[in-house]
Amino acid sequence: MINILLESVFDIDAPWMSSELKNYIKPYHSVAVVAFSFRDNRVKCLLDWDSFYGKEQGSFYHGIVDRFTHYGIQEKNISFINYFADTKESATQKVKMADIIYFLGGLPDKMLDRIMEFDLYDIFMQHDGIIMGDSAGAVIQLAEYHLAPDADYPTFNYYKGLSYLDDFYLQVHYENTPVQNEAIQRVLAERGKRVYATALKKGAILVDNGDIKLIGDVYSFTV
Repeated sequence: MINILLESVFDIDAPWMSSELKNYIKPYHSVAVVAFSFRDNRVKCLLDWDSFYGKEQGSFYHGIVDRFTHYGIQEKNISFINYFADTKESATQKVKMADIIYFLGGLPDKMLDRIMEFDLYDIFMQHDGIIMGDSAGAVIQLAEYHLAPDADYPTFNYYKGLSYLDDFYLQVHYENTPVQNEAIQRVLAERGKRVYATALKKGAILVDNGDIKLIGDVYSFTV
């Protein structure tokens, strides 16, 4: 299995990233984009969802799709799992047909709730291809992740993820702030595992069947 943990979806075709990803992402691949990490107060219905992720008018649609067409993947082979339109069966089919699963950024705990609602947890865990995600979509790949206090999460906490990776913790959007550093030190003290911190829009982690490669600007913290 290949796990790719990004800062932003827009990093996918950045020169510093594409030189690595071209070894993994191929034109014949198909992609399932998991658009489950939205905020409840911004996406309340299918119309709202389409305004962000829909093909016709979605503000994020082409920004996401274009990152993969950069590698030669055809748009017709990129599907979005739609929380409001897909059924459990159709969502499962999209996952099973995909070579690449992409988890979007947003709210990781909400994303996991919706994954469980669609009975997709085991389906995702059975996937043996490429798992990618940015921000929330990066940390959710960890068996357990922490979130430092920010606008969406006012207090530090640990959360359950998808259990692909269990050897380290991840601080995304790292800017060397006191709040972030305090969170990192707390994880080191309470969990005793390495913490990687990807610099804001400048770092990524690639895990190829257990082999960890740090790409760009990534910091490593240990006890």
